[in-house]
Amino acid sequence: MIDSMLDSRATVERFPLSWPDSPSRSVSLAARQCMHDAVAHLQTGEAQEAVVLLSRAIEAAPNFPEAHVFLGIAHALTNNIYPALDALETATELDPESFAAHYSLAQLNFKLRIPQKGYEEAQRALRCPMTLEQRKMLTLLLKEERARDRSGIHRPWFNKPFSRPMLFLAGGGLVTAVIMAALHMH
Repeated sequence: MIDSMLDSRATVERFPLSWPDSPSRSVSLAARQCMHDAVAHLQTGEAQEAVVLLSRAIEAAPNFPEAHVFLGIAHALTNNIYPALDALETATELDPESFAAHYSLAQLNFKLRIPQKGYEEAQRALRCPMTLEQRKMLTLLLKEERARDRSGIHRPWFNKPFSRPMLFLAGGGLVTAVIMAALHMH
């Protein structure tokens, strides 16, 4: 499923490696070289090799948001979902103005069928500085997700808390089960 998530070459070519005022402008040369080599591996479809190089880049420069973005993409391409989510979320924390981080996180959430988080990240991506091509990418992503929502089966949202009557019912059932177990043991 995630293999088709991103066309690695197209994704890598669309995202600039840094904005002029990006926090990554003061990154070491070693980290930048690892990042450059990793992007080359991603462009040739060698995501696992890119993960190794990007991990080295992040060890050398933990506050390198672009490396976290590409590490998230590489993890997603190797079907390592939780590390991908972690890397992309770290990138958004390090550089809240990173279109690439928010867009990639939105795309991954949509592919994982977590639409609410996908829409939240897409909204954050809209507030980032972006090129016309990036705006088109985001518009297309949102259009595809809305079409999937309209034509697909209704997906439940698992982030709604239980209602008070439901909690009382579940709690009452648990208390009854504990009392019955205690009485049965005597």
